[in-house]
Amino acid sequence: MDAKQYLLKTSEEVDGPIKSYIKNEEPQKLIEASRQYPYAGGKRMRPAIVLAAAGAVGGDRSKAMPLAVAIEYIHNFTLIHDDYMDGDDKRRGMTTIHVGYGMPTAILAGDALFAKAFQVIAELDISGDRLKDVLRYVTTAVWDLARGQEMDTANEGKIVSEDVYIETIRLKTSVLFAAAASGGAIIGGADKKTVEAINEYAMALGLGFQIYDDYLGIAGDSSKTGKSVGNDIRKGKCTILVTHAMEHIKDPQVLAEFKDLLGNQKDTKKDIDRAREILKEAGSIDYALKCARQKIDEAISKLDCLEPSEDKDFMIALAEYAIDRDV
Repeated sequence: MDAKQYLLKTSEEVDGPIKSYIKNEEPQKLIEASRQYPYAGGKRMRPAIVLAAAGAVGGDRSKAMPLAVAIEYIHNFTLIHDDYMDGDDKRRGMTTIHVGYGMPTAILAGDALFAKAFQVIAELDISGDRLKDVLRYVTTAVWDLARGQEMDTANEGKIVSEDVYIETIRLKTSVLFAAAASGGAIIGGADKKTVEAINEYAMALGLGFQIYDDYLGIAGDSSKTGKSVGNDIRKGKCTILVTHAMEHIKDPQVLAEFKDLLGNQKDTKKDIDRAREILKEAGSIDYALKCARQKIDEAISKLDCLEPSEDKDFMIALAEYAIDRDV
């Protein structure tokens, strides 16, 4: 199965519902700011996971649509706040919301999307017990996202262990994938054992996705990723490539050189090329790819409990796509 084509199909499927919940109200500035990111499209991976998980366990995908919308709103609420905290002025080729609408409106737009997400979840057509389970996964994910973002911010410019890095990206990235998948499975009527397996699938998928994202930040093509390759070096982000390099650069002079490049906002393209060369020589780029592959293999293995279906095929294809993409 072609995961990109399936994502495109799902994106079209959820596009209408995503645009249906934010009504025209006053103040218009806040409404426009709240709509900008969710209305702009994107890969829609998280909504796709919600719908696929519901279908893969034999449930009615349409019943899971409100959760698919809610998860996308939550994802975009975090993007608004992340962009402000990171000082980014562009996202997906658009002016970021805090730049276009001002910091107060940006914060309120994020808060508004967060609130709207739970208003939408309240519309789920499932039993009270299953609704509680969905809410438990989603609220825990949002709490963990905040923890992960704080850890990521606090760790910037520091050298942390690989274990700390993995825990940070689990909280920043994996937990929302897991809430999407688990929630979809619950709505689809899965038993607790199956829900847990799908939760583990999504956790591992999120880790593989983020590790590969960090690889793209060093070795990707900026014309395709839309991001400046090497910015993680300039910002001093301690990705898995850096944690590995710190332990495997043998030459003290090269290690000192790499440390000087790491976290230096004045790094030129030549400097970034040198940092990338050092990472390659240390085996750190290959190590990141190997780790991402291991996480994806782990994710796919968790789906053995599911019967064959198109939705299961998509979940497998999505895992492969997570480490076989250029954006």
